[in-house]
Amino acid sequence: MANSSTKKWWKNSIVYQIYPRSFCDSNGDGIGDIPGITSKLHYLKNLGVDILWLSPVYETPGYDNGYDISDYKKINPEFGTMEDMERLISRAKRLGIKIIMDLVINHTSDEHEWFKKAVAGDEKYKAYYYFSDGKDGKRPNNWSSFFGGKAWSKAENGQYYLHLFSKKQPDLNWHNPDVYKEVIDIMKFWLDKGIAGFRCDAINIIYKDSLKDGKRRLSLIGREHYLNTDGCHEILKRFNSDVWSKYKTFIVGEASLVTPDAAKLLSDESREELDTLFFFEHMEVDNRGIKWLKKKYRPSKLIRILDKWQNVLEVPTNYLENHDHIRSVNHYGNTQKYWEKSAKLLCGLNLTLRGIPFIYEGEEIGMTNGDFRGLRDIKDIESHNINQSMKKMLLLHSIRQRIILRTTRDNARTPVQWDDTENAGFTTGEPWIKINSNKSYINVKAEEEDNNSILNFYKQIIEFRKKSSALLDGSYRRIASPNDVFIYTRESSEERLYIYCNLTGNNKAVEFYGDKIVFGNYEENERKDIYLKPYEFRIVASNI
Repeated sequence: MANSSTKKWWKNSIVYQIYPRSFCDSNGDGIGDIPGITSKLHYLKNLGVDILWLSPVYETPGYDNGYDISDYKKINPEFGTMEDMERLISRAKRLGIKIIMDLVINHTSDEHEWFKKAVAGDEKYKAYYYFSDGKDGKRPNNWSSFFGGKAWSKAENGQYYLHLFSKKQPDLNWHNPDVYKEVIDIMKFWLDKGIAGFRCDAINIIYKDSLKDGKRRLSLIGREHYLNTDGCHEILKRFNSDVWSKYKTFIVGEASLVTPDAAKLLSDESREELDTLFFFEHMEVDNRGIKWLKKKYRPSKLIRILDKWQNVLEVPTNYLENHDHIRSVNHYGNTQKYWEKSAKLLCGLNLTLRGIPFIYEGEEIGMTNGDFRGLRDIKDIESHNINQSMKKMLLLHSIRQRIILRTTRDNARTPVQWDDTENAGFTTGEPWIKINSNKSYINVKAEEEDNNSILNFYKQIIEFRKKSSALLDGSYRRIASPNDVFIYTRESSEERLYIYCNLTGNNKAVEFYGDKIVFGNYEENERKDIYLKPYEFRIVASNI
């Protein structure tokens, strides 16, 4: 592990992810915007946030809600102006909050000027992408898309182009040095405006080794030709040398299908590539190969996965939800009988593991999956593509709907519930996506006024963390975790803490370690055995 004496500024930070479209709307058009984010900076400061990660705010046609960028140096007019963005950066800085932005460089929008020029026949810009006449009039290879279906579509010029995501998101050709120069220029543009770094979207798939046919498999045919390639590592090293190291940035990568060995190559400090990365194994704990096919969730498996990654990464990223996955309290908790306890337990888990905690908007008040009535309520392009794929497989509408409603990314994209008014304090207009009806009791205003709320529990844990040498810089070690109870230590030279997480809806009897409960629901001291109630979280201190 990296020596604490060389610790970088971001290593003890709390990161809060904002999905701008759903955070706060300032002008009543039903879409969250940058001035809305600025208006909530004091709320975020009071929560204890150090870094804001903004999902894309760039100019976009919005086919994939901002992950299809048409101009990296302009702001999406729905979100505001460049002046609004500069004001947000400045005011956040005054409050001691840094901002990192999404960097989406595996692909652009098909409405980006580069792609338009390429389709129009400009040879320079055709080389920015992967164009091919195909094989005997058919697609160049058998690769499949992350969003379902084929990874090649025909452009207006009659040629096929590669898109690992939707057909509106053509992949950039990273063999072309001009693409590298363009992206370097984009990064410097934003860093010079005062942002502190980037979350690099789909970063470990940007470089394609070849365009040969892929091995037949259930999903993502062709991935052996683009996943964690040597060319990708070379690009990241050059990014670090040419830009990131000069600005003292924080760079976190989104790494698809990453293994522990691949993760270390991407993020170990000695490699001089990413600072850290997001892995997804714990988010896929109940998947059957692909996220749309589910199996029974088992807390014991989640414990094994989290424990493994605590010992893999030099600086782990800890998160339980984001804009691409369902709400954590639905995923790992019980929203019917133990909603509040589940949310508090998951908060404690996320904020006491070793590494950097990421909180997703609304997570701090225990927001749940959307209460969508049917597919007509769904906006997510991935969900609609999957629906069409299942339709071709002759699955009944009722089955398709059930699968999509429980798994769609829109579950995490419903607007933040600020109060219990008609539109939850999110907008004075018609919201872009359906607001959850449980806003009547799950909302910021109500929880700010309740000392025992989930929101105030987050504030207490964050405050405790920032004062604890064991949680900030201490080692991690798993203790035996019987019957789906996760027990681990965080220990520094001054402090030893035992963390108890009952990840089930049942009472659990476990062995007691330490001397005094310092965070939890009980005051017992020096007990040899204790009982944990459903979804109970405790921190127990021990003398060193």
